[in-house]
Amino acid sequence: MVTPAAHSAVSPAAPSRLPEVLAAVFVAVFVVLGIAPYDRTVWYMEVTPVIVIFLLLAGTARKFRFSGAAYLLMAVWLFWHTVGGHYTFERVPFGVITDAFGFARNHFDRVGHFSVGFYAYAFAELLTRRRLAGPVVTMLFGLFAIMAVACGWEILEWWVADAEGGEAGLAFLGSQGDVWDAQKDMLADTLGAVFALVLFRLCGRRWGSMDPV
Repeated sequence: MVTPAAHSAVSPAAPSRLPEVLAAVFVAVFVVLGIAPYDRTVWYMEVTPVIVIFLLLAGTARKFRFSGAAYLLMAVWLFWHTVGGHYTFERVPFGVITDAFGFARNHFDRVGHFSVGFYAYAFAELLTRRRLAGPVVTMLFGLFAIMAVACGWEILEWWVADAEGGEAGLAFLGSQGDVWDAQKDMLADTLGAVFALVLFRLCGRRWGSMDPV
């Protein structure tokens, strides 16, 4: 006979509802910020990748459910980019940070690029739990995957901005007069990936990110 205590000890823990909560909050925020954005054309360009990533994560959640930590990290970029799409990144009210550090430009977009690197955590988690690679290859794949995405985005951003032209094109490009903007954005992506991968190695097992499924 299995006592209630013994049964609870061997029963699997109920899955966290954090991903569903994050998804619900995101949809609400997305709808609100989709109302009267600063520039509707820029908004369409900025939120398109957000919609694609969100639908991809939602559509694959049953086949492969990431840890709560991975979903939380990935949600940062979704929220951040949605805010940037509403205002355009150059016009997001970020003056407190700009003034505090004496920056000459609005660095809201740089933080957004840093958060892109957080997806390296999910890449590492996927490879680890599916046992597709060892620790070294997993770390390198997570890093190089984000670097490739960063490079690809900058090329796409250039093409779209050049094709659109005018103020909308410049707003989407978001360089704010910095000739090294693309290189700095890619560096921010890479540093975000390094941060996420270090976090994965230090805390992944404790947060349930490395358990096989």
